[in-house]
Amino acid sequence: MTIPAAPSCPTPGRPATGPVGKFRTRSIAVMAATAVLALTSIGSSAVAQEEPPQARVWLTTVDQSQLLTEQAPVTFGTASSSQPTIVIDPETTYQTMDGFGASITDSSAAVISALSPAEREATMRKLFDPLTGIGVSFLRQPIGSSDFTAAAQHYTYDDVEPGGTDFALRRFSIARDEVQVLPLLRQAKQLNPALKIVATPWSPPAWMKTGDSLVGGSLKPGMESTYARYLTQFVLAYADAGVPIDYLTVQNEPQFRKPDGYPGTDMPVADEAKVISALGPILHRESPGTKILGYDHNWSTHPGDIAATPAGQDPETDYPSRLLSTKASKWIAGTAFHCYSGDPSAQTTLHNQFPDKGIWFTECSGSHGAGDPPAKFFRDTLTWHARNITMGVTRNWSKTAVNWNIALDENGGPRLGGCQTCTGLVTTHSDGSVTTNAEYYTIGHLSKFVKPGAVRIASTSFGTTGWNGQIMDVAFRNPDGSTALVVHNENDEPRTFAVSVGSRTFEYTLPGGALATYTWPASEGLDDHLAPVDITGSTATATSAAGDAPLAVDGDASTRWSSGQAQTAGQNITIDLGVEKEFRRAALDSGGNLGDYARSWQLETSTDGTDWTTQASGAGTAQLTNIDLAATKARYLRISSTGDAGNWWSIADVRLYS
Repeated sequence: MTIPAAPSCPTPGRPATGPVGKFRTRSIAVMAATAVLALTSIGSSAVAQEEPPQARVWLTTVDQSQLLTEQAPVTFGTASSSQPTIVIDPETTYQTMDGFGASITDSSAAVISALSPAEREATMRKLFDPLTGIGVSFLRQPIGSSDFTAAAQHYTYDDVEPGGTDFALRRFSIARDEVQVLPLLRQAKQLNPALKIVATPWSPPAWMKTGDSLVGGSLKPGMESTYARYLTQFVLAYADAGVPIDYLTVQNEPQFRKPDGYPGTDMPVADEAKVISALGPILHRESPGTKILGYDHNWSTHPGDIAATPAGQDPETDYPSRLLSTKASKWIAGTAFHCYSGDPSAQTTLHNQFPDKGIWFTECSGSHGAGDPPAKFFRDTLTWHARNITMGVTRNWSKTAVNWNIALDENGGPRLGGCQTCTGLVTTHSDGSVTTNAEYYTIGHLSKFVKPGAVRIASTSFGTTGWNGQIMDVAFRNPDGSTALVVHNENDEPRTFAVSVGSRTFEYTLPGGALATYTWPASEGLDDHLAPVDITGSTATATSAAGDAPLAVDGDASTRWSSGQAQTAGQNITIDLGVEKEFRRAALDSGGNLGDYARSWQLETSTDGTDWTTQASGAGTAQLTNIDLAATKARYLRISSTGDAGNWWSIADVRLYS
């Protein structure tokens, strides 16, 4: 595992106050009884008034004064807002979520098991209980040893003396995991029955490899079938132990050729494809519920891995797409990614190439520099992970967001080689106490509120993973119809924004660097029955800053077309939808730069780009301008400024609704 310079992680912080309270529920029977009482009140013929819908709010701040702490609820109103507005569109859906979490590595199991029974129980509940804890719902489990092991030497489940072999796998055993790892996994599944698991090997047994070592080397030619049977044996043994494996990868970080004293294997695309081709039919027969994921490495090939490529060997910088282009693809459910090189947009690039294959994000660890004060650890980790993992991976098609170790001791261990500065979701201390790190909250703001089976839904987001100081968000619809919206303020200063659902809106001011989750139940009061019109493939031209015009129709509110100069009458942007579309609302979103809306505007439409009809005009008053029309059919839209103002004029997104 190569650690990036950008993420920075905390040392143990103060004990968390813990997530607060249970979700409020209101039974149908109580609601019905309330309605009947209201309608039958003596002397009253008025129809009962439905209470305005509210959103509950949980907040984490960089100064740790609020740690996943519930705030006063906010009420959806009918007034529009002048602030940058997150528009929730539940009709536009993306990936279905599997869950969020980390890894109970051998090291994590050792430090949790060493706690007193009472503290161990409290820690497991804090991690896995969906009500009193954060409800971790996805784990990535090493198959054998990784760099985070409490053992004196690295191991697999079928180790033999140097020079020996065990093709029949007679020595295979998971007995070592029965001491600490499996009991914790069984307890985790009891606390959260929805928990899913992906399993990953850091190395095949040494006797299967060139160099006869767990550290480095590659799979010996002809060992693919034997290795496939080894992996299947693990899956079956874990299932018998009460821990079914939902997903399986065949090699952790297959391009990391020179691990620092811990297991690793150079596994080029051709080798991985051979293993998967052998493994797929066996798993299909022996454990059909276990799906195979490919790659399990960084968003982009790390420069160090490129430099370490053996002479004459292709560095395969397009490894994921190459693997999915092989015949082994028929057995691959999708691709697993890590965070240590590149950025999350690589996930969308691969999704667009192979839309029938899923994306899973399976590892990211924060790290800290020597001498960094604890407050800096927490702040840097919270903000980097919030925008890159909490938001970045989920907005780029991933079905999971998974950190590395779920628990480590106060020295960042125990470990055997590898990362010296990694941190877990929680830290155990020599006095027997346990504290929570920033990763507990970046994962918790998802795992506590976004349930397995939730679907990501469209929401306008103004921030970027690379940091642009704006509001960034991601939204989900849970299986029960409720909505969870997670928002991060990238700026150091407080930022006010609005959230719009249907015809209802609320405003909120988020402290600098803070992370918040908003939840609300399904409600007719939050449905205006408008459906989005797909304008994918639309093109745009403009009278000024013409090169940026396409950014107004790219579906990304973090990018924008801007006039590049003060507003003047006649500035315009013209959109070609490609074909005629019917719509009755046009939304002009000026994005996150407050004040960049047209002070006065005009909307025209055309079917041929020559003859234009003025549909509406008005004065701009806010970042988001909704223009409601009679049913209108057009191929072209022209949006013009009709006045003068000192502000630039920006359009981050144009959206149409029918």
